Amino acid sequence: MNDNGTRPVCMTIAGVDPSGGAGVLADIKTFSRHGCFGTGAITSLTFQNTTGVFGAASQSAETVYEQIKAVAEDMKIGAVKTGMLPTRDVIETVANCVAEFRLQNLVVDPVVRSTSGFDLIDDAALAALVEKLFPIAVVVTPNLAEAERIVGSKIASVDEMHTAGRKMLGLGAKAVLIKGGHSIEAVPEKAVDRLYLADEVREVEAEFIAGEPVHGTGCALSAAIAANLAHGKDLFAAIEDAKAFVTGAIRNAVMVGQGNRPVNV
Repeated sequence: MNDNGTRPVCMTIAGVDPSGGAGVLADIKTFSRHGCFGTGAITSLTFQNTTGVFGAASQSAETVYEQIKAVAEDMKIGAVKTGMLPTRDVIETVANCVAEFRLQNLVVDPVVRSTSGFDLIDDAALAALVEKLFPIAVVVTPNLAEAERIVGSKIASVDEMHTAGRKMLGLGAKAVLIKGGHSIEAVPEKAVDRLYLADEVREVEAEFIAGEPVHGTGCALSAAIAANLAHGKDLFAAIEDAKAFVTGAIRNAVMVGQGNRPVNV
């Protein structure tokens, strides 16, 4: 909190996981942990728990617009992250809102499929995500599976990861952080994400924490990056700090249900 009692405002535009492990609820908790005031616009009501996703009810583009408008006309939003954006109309509305309300520090987490294998957006929505949001984002944060769907090819090596990163830059992204590199690393005890920029590739390393699968890592990472940007950190520092935060949240993941443990944000 600043000396005058204020704190940076962050917004998440994403779906709701009623079990609290991912989506808007996890994002708000992450914003708070980073000293930010969290706000949100709900794009979808999902039906899920720690064992999987069973369905979703998408919100209309108009409903999403009115939520963003209500907050943006009242508060100065320092950073925005997007998560599950289920339809082309919703994605176009979000892009229009970024321009209309001059929203800053957009972090796009291209949520296309749940950990349990539930498809969250169709091909038309994915195309809109790439066309409308990639060019206006500070950074796009796909995991390996999401990167594979975006570029249309498998990623089974570091070289193929590099190729995918360059392809996404070619699709209009200014910066791409591909997560989940531990599964293709020669040194599997390191969790290596890679940040692809126009003129360089930078690695973000942390300890790989082996064990049972956890839930909500991607949401927590993108929300933490947004919060760090809202505090004025540069992109690489924002990512490094977010990576360290998520590593701790994985290490302390909580067993609250019968399935995957949510990260402890």
